[in-house]
Amino acid sequence: GKKEGSKLTPENKLKKALQEGKAVLGPFMKLSDPAVVEIFGHAGFDFVIIDLEHGPLSIETAQNMVRAAEIADITPIIRVSENDPAQISRALDIGAQGVQIPHITTSTEANTAIKAAKFSPLGERGVCRFVRAASYSAMDRNDYFSSANDNTLVIAMIEGTEGIQNIDEILATPGIDVIFIGPYDLSQSLGLLGQVSHPRVFEELERVADKAKAQGLAVGTFADSIESVRKYQALGIQFISYSVDVGIIYEAAVAIPASVCTRV
Repeated sequence: GKKEGSKLTPENKLKKALQEGKAVLGPFMKLSDPAVVEIFGHAGFDFVIIDLEHGPLSIETAQNMVRAAEIADITPIIRVSENDPAQISRALDIGAQGVQIPHITTSTEANTAIKAAKFSPLGERGVCRFVRAASYSAMDRNDYFSSANDNTLVIAMIEGTEGIQNIDEILATPGIDVIFIGPYDLSQSLGLLGQVSHPRVFEELERVADKAKAQGLAVGTFADSIESVRKYQALGIQFISYSVDVGIIYEAAVAIPASVCTRV
């Protein structure tokens, strides 16, 4: 007969690390081969952000990338293309342990995202246990609903001036785990467009990080150099997305011919 409750949703080790105040690092993923996810897992990164907003990836491709992440013991997060309950639900149904939601500008929009990512009583996520996240119904339904709520990581992306201006109300929204602030968007909101290394940008990031800590939240940002990673970590920023798979591969590849004196 059917084996009920054969497994539980694994503990989200990334969420636990953030709650313990640890710093975590992971790239955005645009390449479709699950092997690339495995490589980054074996390389020692903490998470990958499977990018369904920018690039060619589909939800079917993402599902195999989530499988690869589990094999390589790296936490799979999916960035959906918009704050859409159907997209958030599908990302979690295929087994993503977190969702990164772009363009959050108000607490109302943050609430929409949280409701879409959590089952009742915490939210209004579409209910279906015949999905990969519930072991295709092999998992006990009650265990699935409760463990999914406990383990799902919700990352709200603040990407424009309006979101920066409304940061206090967004931070106060229950259910968010990480506030992700792009340094370029922050520089624009300060009238310093593109000057991501300006002292005022770092001061503002530190201010937001301190406010987030007071609310029990982590702060995330994007970095594309080791130097900037170290600077952000010094500000107390825990969740750092380090570059993009294609960029990391390009930088490694271009260094080889550039270092050879004789070119064909």
